[in-house]
Amino acid sequence: MEVILIFISAVLVNNFVLSYFLGICPFIGVSDRIESAVSMGFAVTFVLTLSAAITWLINRYILIALNVPFLEYVSYIIVIASLVQFVEMFIRKTSKTLYDALGIYLPLITTNCAILGLALFGALRDYSFIENIVFGIGAGIGFTLALVVMAGIREELDLADVPESLKGAAITLIIAGLLALAFMGFAGLISA
Repeated sequence: MEVILIFISAVLVNNFVLSYFLGICPFIGVSDRIESAVSMGFAVTFVLTLSAAITWLINRYILIALNVPFLEYVSYIIVIASLVQFVEMFIRKTSKTLYDALGIYLPLITTNCAILGLALFGALRDYSFIENIVFGIGAGIGFTLALVVMAGIREELDLADVPESLKGAAITLIIAGLLALAFMGFAGLISA
């Protein structure tokens, strides 16, 4: 039951993009087309899930065991950068069109603060291994949900009569704010 609450909390209540405002760069940059949003969401979900598992193991069996918790940031960043390089090489090898569509945003997953936030939140909340993996999957699905919803709205805006002064970044930021307000409606659902 606890893992279900962690999952729902990570997807809706404490959505990294719309509640914590982590991962805003790819949220704004990749959310112009649904296909690229889904692909980026899957890539980030994969990295979040793997980094949740690996950083938990590093934290529990190396950092805490050796009494060096001050090395959290450095070790987590090394893990995240390595995982992103792995994902980038895999996507480049398997799907050149997807690799080209994601462009610069794929290597930027390394600097996506949502992934570092996940690793730090997992350690701070003292989740078990399974809870941390579920937290990573939920955070990834929440990230993907936010990206896809934003991409769907932005695709519809291409067909809408948007005033000239609001075109581009202005309307995108207004929509992001409205989505954040909409997700605040889930705030009382679960307290975690």
